[in-house]
Amino acid sequence: MNLLFCGDAGVLDGLKIALASIVQFNREPISVYMLTLGMSYEDKTYKALTKEEIAGMEEYIKEVNPDSFIKLMDVTDLFNRFVPRVNMNTRFTPMCMLRLLADQVEEIPDKVLYLDTDVIAKGDINEIYQQSMDDYEIAGVLDYYGSWFFRKNPLRRDYLNSGVLLMNMAKIKETGLLGKCRERCQNKKMFMPDQSALNKVARYKKKLPRRYNDQRRTHKDTLIRHFTTTFRYFPKVKTVTVKPWELDRVHTVLKTNEYDWIIQEGLKID
Repeated sequence: MNLLFCGDAGVLDGLKIALASIVQFNREPISVYMLTLGMSYEDKTYKALTKEEIAGMEEYIKEVNPDSFIKLMDVTDLFNRFVPRVNMNTRFTPMCMLRLLADQVEEIPDKVLYLDTDVIAKGDINEIYQQSMDDYEIAGVLDYYGSWFFRKNPLRRDYLNSGVLLMNMAKIKETGLLGKCRERCQNKKMFMPDQSALNKVARYKKKLPRRYNDQRRTHKDTLIRHFTTTFRYFPKVKTVTVKPWELDRVHTVLKTNEYDWIIQEGLKID
């Protein structure tokens, strides 16, 4: 199973928790491709992940299966070739757009499951990876909110959340999907740049069951819990963002301790 993650040093704890949860349920070898970036922009600085920082994680997954590995790739130079100029000041960091460089990285195989670093697996995610993708560029779950507000066809909900995304890289290279997305991010300001671009440009999308990317709460059949920003409506409308590594806030805001064991397990990885 080929997995793709993206981010700078700030996602380290999330990556540990995500990988720890994945190998609890999957004993087969996993190939992890990690795209990272180091840069400064205006008053923000992003530090690229280092091999030393991920060494403990690779050792951890190799204990489950010695054929597993993590390949870290610094794509700073590549990012600088395709800077999403008009979207650099959105609330979403440039790290979100690293997945749009996947077709430019030779090491990434023809089929890969992209995951945000704020996900926790509750079962064997190979079930997602084994989905047939012959006729599709990407496969994902409807975005909980965006599928109502950002759909292209008013009669059909087809706006996918990009936090869990099965990618047919062979098809993507054939259609030029990611290149078109990068161009759109360079020239058109969007609320959720990478996700909006993918949904706007992709012609061959496959809709997956909600349980593969549960964004708002956990259900009995949830396979991946994705800790996205949600809305609260009482006593007033507000957004709430809680990430898995913020264990105290998981308790006090989300009012659950269901994930304590795997969060603590992941955070123990040196």
